[in-house]
Amino acid sequence: MSKYRVIDADGHVQEPESLWPQYLEPKYHAIAPRYVTDAQGRSRRHLGGRIQPPIPSSGAAVEHRPGGYDSQARLVDMDEEGMDVSVLYPSTGLHFAAIERLDVCAAFCKAYNNWIYDFTRADPKRLIGIAVVPQTDVHEAMAEITRCVTSLDSKGIFWRPNPIGGRTLDDPYFDPIWSLLEELDVPLTLHEGTTQNVPQAGLDRYDNFLFRHVVSHPHEQQMACLELICGGVLERHPKLRVAFLESGAGWIAYWIERLDHHMKYWGHASAPLPATPSEYYARQCYISADPDERVLPGIIDAIGDDTIIFASDYPHPDGIYPGVVAELADRDDLSEVSKAKILGSNAVRLYSLS
Repeated sequence: MSKYRVIDADGHVQEPESLWPQYLEPKYHAIAPRYVTDAQGRSRRHLGGRIQPPIPSSGAAVEHRPGGYDSQARLVDMDEEGMDVSVLYPSTGLHFAAIERLDVCAAFCKAYNNWIYDFTRADPKRLIGIAVVPQTDVHEAMAEITRCVTSLDSKGIFWRPNPIGGRTLDDPYFDPIWSLLEELDVPLTLHEGTTQNVPQAGLDRYDNFLFRHVVSHPHEQQMACLELICGGVLERHPKLRVAFLESGAGWIAYWIERLDHHMKYWGHASAPLPATPSEYYARQCYISADPDERVLPGIIDAIGDDTIIFASDYPHPDGIYPGVVAELADRDDLSEVSKAKILGSNAVRLYSLS
């Protein structure tokens, strides 16, 4: 067991296909998420009536662990790793932003949110659900946010950083959503996925999935960070907390410094801001770090240790398992104070956990 209080700020579930007949409205059962085999023998998601782009399978055993879909098994894996709390994000739900029909997307989100609520009932203090909401319609999004936070104990809202529905995050269309998150005191958590079915960095020039995966996660988060800070969103919504997840932390110090530099020398080309990008970031933002990032001490030197959170990515194949907590807790290049903040206390502030 870890000597620190450990909060996995970005773990995942693997939604079982049995979820949909039980939780999805019957009229959508025929187009419920499922896996199909294409003409080349590849397993691909079928979602909302459309087959999704192929994602190569790694064959990693962790992908098939029962802890991805069974809450009791998840608690066992958490105990073995020394995790006190796991904040849960979707896997299939990463693809919902590509669904064109609003009613279908809303129905899938509602079904998932009801299922993850029941999943967390195995131990509500240790299993924390994050809500999935439709991103293309402000009214549907606000209704589902309100329902999930007030009735389903959701501690945050999952949002793709990509331009969904032709809108970037600084579009004033979203302002009522950001105001609602401030009012409800839950964070906006940005999580990319190389789903290849929405606009994303690298998709226009690469057909190699490794290339697309390398590019999409940090680049989409960098652009989201740019939009929220330099687009004035955090200035207009000073109580909005934002997390950038599953993109590594190595880019954040360089990026914030670059934003500061551009607002200083090119600020005349954009709307003026009363504070610097680094001040907005320190006030309102968090970023998840991979536990084995070698540059982490340098990142702490540059931006401090108050905004960095720990994430396992369990049970996805690029996460460390077993041994993800020890990978960070046993490092000799981080102070005990920094470890305690990154492994636990920063995530308490982000998610307003007790």
